[in-house]
Amino acid sequence: MELTAVIEALLIASEDPLSSSELARLVRARVAETEDDILSEDPAGELPAELKALADIDESAVSLAISSLNASYEATGRSFLCSERAKGWKIYTRPDYADFVRQLFPGRKPSKLSGPAMETLAIIAYRQPIAKASIEAVRGVSCDGMLQKLLDRELIRIGGRADLPGRPLLYETTDLFFEHFGVKSVDDLPNANELRTVKLPEASFDNDSPPEQGAIEEQLALTSAGIPLADEQAL
Repeated sequence: MELTAVIEALLIASEDPLSSSELARLVRARVAETEDDILSEDPAGELPAELKALADIDESAVSLAISSLNASYEATGRSFLCSERAKGWKIYTRPDYADFVRQLFPGRKPSKLSGPAMETLAIIAYRQPIAKASIEAVRGVSCDGMLQKLLDRELIRIGGRADLPGRPLLYETTDLFFEHFGVKSVDDLPNANELRTVKLPEASFDNDSPPEQGAIEEQLALTSAGIPLADEQAL
């Protein structure tokens, strides 16, 4: 029994993504269960060779098996692949077939975020956790409406409070954000290392005075990272 086939079966059967560690655990659990059944019937019994080979698999073995699966899918021109997101691995249809897949959902039209919403989301994604005043210091305008829109779409959430005057709320991205934009973590965002260390304009937590316009325009370069829109992918 090939590990690639076992993992493929697990990913197809599961409604939720599965991490490499969880996939390895499930395989080992099945082998252990089979071994217990054999020994209960015959104390001298042994596992079949094909199961013995799966008894000690780990995350690296799972990753290698998934790479082999994807290579096979690519070579045979399949319309899907295994892709890892924040919550784990899942089988997705390729973006090339998105227009066909959308025919299954005629009532659901692709929805794109507005420019201001994308700017706000980009700042949060790269600098999370971040307070509203800090976001507004970058954008130079009030972002209450944009924050509410992103909260409603469950792309961001409140991640706590800052240790600052007034204890302002801190915003961060959700697992849905990573799923939506096809990345595993903040480190996978375009130019993440550079943009996460760029000095931001100083935010005022005591008043609403706006930052200097030059600093604002410089920091709006965050949005040039080009995060892809989710409706360009077939999920």
